[in-house]
Amino acid sequence: MSSIAFIGLGNMGAPMANNLIKAGHQLAVFDLVPGAVNSLADAGARAATSAADAVQGAEVVVTMLPASKHVEALYLSQDLLGAIDPSALVIECSTIAPDSARKVATAAQERGLAMIDAPVSGGTAGAAAGTLTFIVGGEADNLARAMPVLQAMGKNIFHAGPAGAGQVAKICNNMLLGILMAGTSEALALGVANGLDPKVLSDIIAKSSGRNWATELYNPWPGVMENTPASKGYAGGFGVDLMLKDLGLAAEAALSSRSSIPLGELARNLYSLHSGDGSGKLDFSSIVNLYAHKTP
Repeated sequence: MSSIAFIGLGNMGAPMANNLIKAGHQLAVFDLVPGAVNSLADAGARAATSAADAVQGAEVVVTMLPASKHVEALYLSQDLLGAIDPSALVIECSTIAPDSARKVATAAQERGLAMIDAPVSGGTAGAAAGTLTFIVGGEADNLARAMPVLQAMGKNIFHAGPAGAGQVAKICNNMLLGILMAGTSEALALGVANGLDPKVLSDIIAKSSGRNWATELYNPWPGVMENTPASKGYAGGFGVDLMLKDLGLAAEAALSSRSSIPLGELARNLYSLHSGDGSGKLDFSSIVNLYAHKTP
């Protein structure tokens, strides 16, 4: 079992850290929200007073932060890299710009630190169940070192390529997810407006050519599927603003590579409108409210 520092205990990070505790790892945890730290301390982790305190003596450092600016600030501006033992392995699980991932990885390499970027897919349910998918960028040897830690939090682990490749793959996946959720919401709203039962329509789609992850596992219409954010007032889950952030990362990547992403840009505009209506903190499946004649 490893001594692990886990920094960033939000909707995804907290259950991920909890699964590491359940697997028998020794954790030191830190987050800017004291309540998040206290909850993990109650589960058996050491409550660190700062990120630098958390990494003292850690064999593995895991970070799960909101955006590129937070990752760069922590590792570079605050020089967390300088506080980490040179023999430790750094696993950066945030979804950030590929260029930011490469920038931090280069700085880590210059200090002799092993580092991988390992953004996740699977949402809060996957984080709680320990069934996340990890999409890894970095050297294969470093991924091999990380496997026991990643396997305590997820079931599917892919090596996408060198540093930053995990972020590229994650951005592509989440762009498609945003498009799928918007399209599914549009189809369900159209059916309901024309007299269909949303559950019946969802069942039909699930067995037809329009089947997709949103209709089958994360339905956006309230009451269609238990234990989804849609049936809990769109609380928790993956926030609209986080989806908007990821769609923005896709737009940046498209500009830098001169790629065309018309559907991705449309989805970004839709989520921007939805966020502007005050829905930024709701789960991203609440995009259905843009389409419904009345709030579902």
